[in-house]
Amino acid sequence: MGKLKDSSSIVWSWSLLLMISNVGLLVKAKSTIEPCANSDSCNALLGYTLYTDLKVSEVGSLFNVDPVSILTANAIDISYPDVENHILPSQLFVKIPISCSCVDGIRKSVSTHYKTRPSDTLSSIASQIYSGLVSADQLREANAIQDPDVLDVGVSLIVPLPCTCFNGTDNLLPAVYLSYVVRDVDTLAGIAATYRTTLTDLMNVNAMGSPAIKAEDIIAVPLPACASKFPRYASDNGMIVPNGSYAITASHCVQCSCGPGNLNLYCMPASLAVSCSSMQCRNSNLMLGNVTMQQSSAGCNVTTCSYGGFVNGTIITSLSTSLQPRCPGPQQFPPLLAPPSSVSRDKMFAPAPAPQSDGAGTTIPKTSVVPSTGSLPGLSPASGPSGSASGASGASGASSLVNSLATFPTAFTLYLFVKFMMSISL
Repeated sequence: MGKLKDSSSIVWSWSLLLMISNVGLLVKAKSTIEPCANSDSCNALLGYTLYTDLKVSEVGSLFNVDPVSILTANAIDISYPDVENHILPSQLFVKIPISCSCVDGIRKSVSTHYKTRPSDTLSSIASQIYSGLVSADQLREANAIQDPDVLDVGVSLIVPLPCTCFNGTDNLLPAVYLSYVVRDVDTLAGIAATYRTTLTDLMNVNAMGSPAIKAEDIIAVPLPACASKFPRYASDNGMIVPNGSYAITASHCVQCSCGPGNLNLYCMPASLAVSCSSMQCRNSNLMLGNVTMQQSSAGCNVTTCSYGGFVNGTIITSLSTSLQPRCPGPQQFPPLLAPPSSVSRDKMFAPAPAPQSDGAGTTIPKTSVVPSTGSLPGLSPASGPSGSASGASGASGASSLVNSLATFPTAFTLYLFVKFMMSISL
């Protein structure tokens, strides 16, 4: 009997040790955060789900972002009348373009402010109003709030938001990183497929040892993009546009697009252009975005009037000529969407899809209005990133490396086993 008791004690000790180790796995792991080597900023995106019906201008105010830039980032047609006051439906998923700045040695945007209302709590601001992109603890720390239960009305809170730069590249190709809040129905493989990247790439970018994710995790998703080559003294230097979308610049005078056939930035006069500096290329009759082609025995002579950046209120244009083996096809544009007024249920709990191909093409526009139709061949998948494997900051802590629920059956089985052995010893 004494030996049996000794055995049960040993079993109990080992079982307790195993259960303690399992409990340790239940703790939410934090992923690594990209170090900040300098004070330069980059273009980034936030994946945001509207918590209620909001005007485009109200969404812009929440993130301190130009409302028109939100529309163009989501390929929504800005030529509609009074489009900035269009009401977007609750549960709509949109990409918010932000500037990712370097603060406190890590990458995050802190330029956003929120004025508290009577019904607000730190938890409601974090989980509802900002769709989980920030946590209540981060709000408390960023604003040095001693008592989170006491929140004065009308206080302007700093809202830190997650973002990732990685020098604007993924596998040495231009990329913009989307900070995406994981939902209940998501899998890492599903997110990778939706955004036309690979599971390996997502795991490397987010420093994950396992593909396990859970709701409220925040992961960085690389999106292929077109990078500008504007001079450093241009106000829009460093502009980068994700494939399948647009960007507005030069005081709403110029609209640039990326894709679908290649990752070359294409800019032209915007439909909002009203009071703008000249967009005509010097020593020619070509306007910004115009291309002429002439076939010859030696090849195709191509002349292009391109956008060169916005400098001191002036739109810079440049005229270039090249001899190509064959004349290029017509310019294609990402398809523009009408401002959405409803959200279908099957899209409420899924990531925003990557652009799809419809196999059609559009000609180079002759007017200042971007065509509302076009084709968008599928984006080529990205392989795993080279260089650093550190990831984005998670607003609620970042990607968990272990599915904590998986440890429960093991601990429970051990518990029953130990009880059985102790009952025998008695």
